[in-house]
Amino acid sequence: MTLEILTDDSLAPVTHGFFTRKGGASSGVFHGLNCGRGSSDQSEIVSINRARVARAMEVAEDRLITVNQTHSTDVHVATGPSDTRPRADAIVTATPGLALAILTADCQPVLFADRKAGVIGAAHAGWRGAFDGVLESTLDAMEDLGASRADTTAVIGPAISQPAYEVGEEFFERFADDNPDNTRFFTNGKPGKYHFDLPGFGLHRLRAAGVGDATWTRHCTYSDAERFFSYRRATHNGEADYGRLISAIRL
Repeated sequence: MTLEILTDDSLAPVTHGFFTRKGGASSGVFHGLNCGRGSSDQSEIVSINRARVARAMEVAEDRLITVNQTHSTDVHVATGPSDTRPRADAIVTATPGLALAILTADCQPVLFADRKAGVIGAAHAGWRGAFDGVLESTLDAMEDLGASRADTTAVIGPAISQPAYEVGEEFFERFADDNPDNTRFFTNGKPGKYHFDLPGFGLHRLRAAGVGDATWTRHCTYSDAERFFSYRRATHNGEADYGRLISAIRL
């Protein structure tokens, strides 16, 4: 099956893609393009899937750069292939020929590009990372490589949408206590429950940080099981594990 790769015109002509689960070699709950080495999927099958992504990005497999994601604000500056995966939740580079890739399954995959400066980035931004500042840290690291925020475009890929993201009162209070304006990213749900707009919060943080353009592709991972993996959907369905989507960008 052919890979399905979602792109956004605002990042053109930079090579990039938010890969769906279509076109992969995995089976069972991982059916499709599971690229998560941390999943319980067969490691050789995950390697096959990642090799397909590398070919689609037109790079050698060792130039598809990923990190060991920990819901942090740490940023890895990539200058070439590495035998290890550093602990970080964002990657930036000014080195041509490298594809930066982030894995998600409801969290936001965010791809960045300053075409004028020749600097790109990729970030994994769940609620904690976005709240703690991983998007701003990514922009800081891009600036260190010569990028300008005003010239940077950021696109949020498939992520869980507000109707599917139910949270409790403690979650709501964390955001409200930090900044009362954050309450606009919540709607009321069942008694004691709210629905959180993760992509809306991500767009707010990006725009407040001064990016030139920020958009969301408006794809919900939870609601479209044929195209996307979802941690929350897998949990609700009582599944033992879940696949990881990959999103990548290359100079």
